[in-house]
Amino acid sequence: MEEKARIMDETAINRALVRISHEIVEKNKGVEDVALVGIRRRGVPLARRMASYISGIEGIEIPVGVLDITLYRDDLSSLSSQPVVHKTEIPFNISDKKVVLVDDVIYTGRTVRAALDALADIGRARMIQLAVLIDRGHRELPIRPDYVGKNVPTSSDEVVKVKLEEVDGENCVVILKR
Repeated sequence: MEEKARIMDETAINRALVRISHEIVEKNKGVEDVALVGIRRRGVPLARRMASYISGIEGIEIPVGVLDITLYRDDLSSLSSQPVVHKTEIPFNISDKKVVLVDDVIYTGRTVRAALDALADIGRARMIQLAVLIDRGHRELPIRPDYVGKNVPTSSDEVVKVKLEEVDGENCVVILKR
């Protein structure tokens, strides 16, 4: 795949995450009973960054969890006969919490559906909201994010790749052509 366009640099990513963090505080009238849960892989560092920004805004730490959705995917059999399952780490009770699911890109909505199923097996949150860095459209399920860093209209032969320092060694968002 070749890089077609670089649509966000490190500054733009940070600016979007700060804005989303402010929106989370505003929409929830503070952060009492708010927890962030990053969808493994790149949703996790995004959730941790937003928790840090929210802490700076509100002066309190909010809990951050890690959600692995591998076994909840509806395309599991097409991925591998032996999928690699990572650990879900949610060291707090989600019951009666306002959980903000965090992911890097929303596309068809199927990852979010799997995350909702995984969360339901953990507990019954009071409310679940969704924050994504990139919304590229092309939904196959009726799922809409509450917080979006950037809307990026794409064609189906393009791939949006979020690169984060914690995973990839750099911070940027690129569009790749298949």
